[in-house]
Amino acid sequence: MTATTAAGTTAVLVLEDGYTAHGDAYGAVGETIGEAVFNTGMTGYQETLTDPSYHRQVVVMTAPHIGNTGVNDEDPESRRIWVAGYVVRDPSRVTSSWRARRDLGAELATQGVVGISGIDTRALTRHLRERGAMRVGIFSGPAAARPHTELVEQVRGAAPMVGAELASEVSVEQAYLVPAVGERVASVAAIDLGIKAMTPTLLAEQGFDVHVLPAATTAEQVFAGGYDALFLSNGPGDPATATEAVALVRAALARRMPLFGICFGNQILGRALGFDTYKLKYGHRGINIPVKDLATGTIAISAHNHGFAVAAPVGQVVDTEFGRAEVSHVCVNDDVVEGLRCLDVPAFSVQYHPEAAAGPHDAANLFAAFRTMVLEAR
Repeated sequence: MTATTAAGTTAVLVLEDGYTAHGDAYGAVGETIGEAVFNTGMTGYQETLTDPSYHRQVVVMTAPHIGNTGVNDEDPESRRIWVAGYVVRDPSRVTSSWRARRDLGAELATQGVVGISGIDTRALTRHLRERGAMRVGIFSGPAAARPHTELVEQVRGAAPMVGAELASEVSVEQAYLVPAVGERVASVAAIDLGIKAMTPTLLAEQGFDVHVLPAATTAEQVFAGGYDALFLSNGPGDPATATEAVALVRAALARRMPLFGICFGNQILGRALGFDTYKLKYGHRGINIPVKDLATGTIAISAHNHGFAVAAPVGQVVDTEFGRAEVSHVCVNDDVVEGLRCLDVPAFSVQYHPEAAAGPHDAANLFAAFRTMVLEAR
């Protein structure tokens, strides 16, 4: 792909089943292939673009008007844009926020992200909802003029998301520290499987010294560090490939080390407990998804980005190698497992994103619950 201006350049989107949409190039001109997924958030496109969980995915925005607040330097959730491609219906012609530093289309071009605009994203979303997430290619400029059959074959030749090990591709190479804000209460080893910047920030606000560690960190390295607790972040790819992270969690559970996982971390805890994981038909992605806490009956509107889920029985306590465990949260829309709670060791997880950048904040109390659990374990 090349970071050239896209104005006036034709583009075509091709799904692996042959579905085709013609539009205008948006961002970089060239070609890209990934998994087509749709995001239902009305706001927060900058946080979506910079979320490492979207690595190797082409994101279709269901909100029709994208880009009016431009791009600023305060809201990115990581060091770069991670989406493989970007699909919007109506990109804003004007950047109007006082916080904006750059135009969204120009930022996509600068970072080499191939996109397409001017297509019926509602029709595309309905197609994906009915048939499931699938591989997709965006081709613009000279690439868009190639024969349709050739483009479809190229898309079909791309690697699927099932079996993809991607956490190592987005994780930091060197550990870093986010120091506690105010009174320090404990230290936490935060395994970066695709962590968003807001997560260590919120952990630090709870009094944790947050040591963000690479995805390949072993149990021996964690225990040698003398940390008080373990945190598992969100991230991309198939959790069935995360054998090292699962081994780390199993070792931590055996030591009764307090543990909190979100998103990919929830799937890893599930696999460590002996549950299987599976790929959802089209996943949950957005900042407007209702989740029910089974203990209280309360419903939180939450941020999601996951295409896999834990296969655990709802409404019953399960005996595992590490004691009893149960499903703690479910998605109101489709009853997908959205959280796990261990009853005999200090560990819990949620499938959604309680750091909620760019919102909402209904689940922010989970970080306080983690602090309480760590203090009680000590």
